[in-house]
Amino acid sequence: MPSPLSRRNFVLASATAGTVLAAAPAHAGHHRTRRPFGRYGSPSARLTPGTLYVHPRGAGDFTSVQAAVIAATGTGRTLVIAPGTYRETVSVDADRTDMTWLGACDDPRDVVIVHDNAAGTPRPDGSGTYGTSGSATTTVRPDGFTARRITFANDWLRTDLPGTSGTQAVALKVQGDRSAFTHCRFLGHQDTLYADSLSPDTFARQYFAHCYAEGDVDFVFGRATAVFEHCHFRTLIRPDLAQAPYGFVFAPSTAGSNPRGYLVTRSGISSEAPDGYYKLARPWVPSSDVTARPMLTVRETRLGAGIDAVAPYTTMASGHPWQDQRFAEYRNTGPGAAVTVPENRPQLTRAQAATRTREAYLGDWRPYDRHR
Repeated sequence: MPSPLSRRNFVLASATAGTVLAAAPAHAGHHRTRRPFGRYGSPSARLTPGTLYVHPRGAGDFTSVQAAVIAATGTGRTLVIAPGTYRETVSVDADRTDMTWLGACDDPRDVVIVHDNAAGTPRPDGSGTYGTSGSATTTVRPDGFTARRITFANDWLRTDLPGTSGTQAVALKVQGDRSAFTHCRFLGHQDTLYADSLSPDTFARQYFAHCYAEGDVDFVFGRATAVFEHCHFRTLIRPDLAQAPYGFVFAPSTAGSNPRGYLVTRSGISSEAPDGYYKLARPWVPSSDVTARPMLTVRETRLGAGIDAVAPYTTMASGHPWQDQRFAEYRNTGPGAAVTVPENRPQLTRAQAATRTREAYLGDWRPYDRHR
């Protein structure tokens, strides 16, 4: 069983791709000093006039991601981020539309943005605690945001605040429409990846391809219209718990007026926890939007033994049973997908599945044509 502190060590160590627990550079090489920005140019030979370069030791325009974001005013700006661990919080305002962040290496473990705030962490100015949204290491609000080959992490541990109820610790909160993440990694425990929108009546489309996300409680959550394609989700051990369930992979909070919520397709879910110790999902109906009808479709995805196949869904709040929400599956495989109690595993028909595709969810926005 991993040490309770193993998650903190992920910023100092490396791991095997596909079962990744590490967020720091996976390897060191002389190319980092000679060409720290890889194929993306340099401050003396910019990729475009609007490109800014971030390097932790001063070889770029800025040494922090937040400083580069502040300087990147206007639309269509690009940040190239050199290998390194950037311990900071980053907030991107909604007016930085069509911004792109490029990790300078092929391995997303080489570029890490990480911090350790939790919902229950006191703010330094004494104004209270951060809350879930305020805990985010990185918050992205603009439309048209793209990130490639970057790790977003929150390495706060429950042992940091024993007994607290504010254990949510977000690695990335993304709210904009047309937000695309490819070959990225999202590391944390509770509420790792917050795929959301700016308001209940804003239907933000988001696309995650070839990404990795890990956590324990509701670690992919929010109200976005989000497509997860060729992604890997991994559930973690819970040293603080002695019995199941350890947690829940998805907690969508789709607005009732939104016809499309989360779509997981051609992906996989694995676990370092005992068999059956995780639920696939539970519906989140926030107090701020009691008309929400959470929606999740998981199709053609391998569900490992960590998922409770008998009862993969559960209710989060009384008055909003999961059976009244929009949960469905289609042609999933693996031990966690076994249909032993049919009423607990709502399945799509072929005709229904034809309407639950990335094309239907994303409409005239086709990020999959260029984000491979």
